[in-house]
Amino acid sequence: MLSGASIPILSQTFLVWQLLLSAIFLGRRYNANQLIGCFLVSMGVIITVASGSSAGPSMNGASIFWTILMIFSFFLQAADTIVKEVIFLDGAERLKGGSVDLFVVNSFGSAYQALFICLLLPFLSKLWGIPFYQLPSYLKDGAACFLNINNLSIGCSGAPLLPVLFVIVNMGFNISLLHLLKISSAVVSCLASTVSVPLSVFMFTLPLPYLGPGTALPPGFVAGAVILVLGLIFYARRPATVPAATAATS
Repeated sequence: MLSGASIPILSQTFLVWQLLLSAIFLGRRYNANQLIGCFLVSMGVIITVASGSSAGPSMNGASIFWTILMIFSFFLQAADTIVKEVIFLDGAERLKGGSVDLFVVNSFGSAYQALFICLLLPFLSKLWGIPFYQLPSYLKDGAACFLNINNLSIGCSGAPLLPVLFVIVNMGFNISLLHLLKISSAVVSCLASTVSVPLSVFMFTLPLPYLGPGTALPPGFVAGAVILVLGLIFYARRPATVPAATAATS
């Protein structure tokens, strides 16, 4: 299995896959500033998250199989964002200046997610260590915990308010990223989403309800956040261009 510290490192292959797929299928070309910016953003995320991890060596104990599977899973996620970008671009062309509705794209994506989760339930239940015949009672207990009835577990405190808030915030976050993808690109949307990493790490240091007492910031938090922001600045910074008149006389 993968260690906790290896996951933020492997997750940065998502950005690499996006760069490759957008170059292949969308014909995008990235200048040096953009590539350096993407590299710095990835390093910033790794430093921010891994600095607070006490999971030990990041990759030493990781199986090759699980590492490759994790990288492949990020390839599929990257392909998903590129396909959505293609849908928006093709829709704008076919609709002659119009655009595909965000909620249509998001609803179709969510529907197919739910469909494949249902189809893969026998395999997933085995992966979770739950016998398939026990799955109905497991789902029943999960629904009871979600509604906070029958006092099934002490881990259900805060339900149903907290789960509902999570769903609302998660939907808003995903729709915002989808809108950003629509008006810019999949790579820009991915880079913008990385800002949530240092913000979420910082939020967990606060004494918020249901999270317990706040913890100290990881030692590399500030350095990782600064590198991440520098990466975003590098990506957004346009290379200097030589004026036409100057170029003609030189």
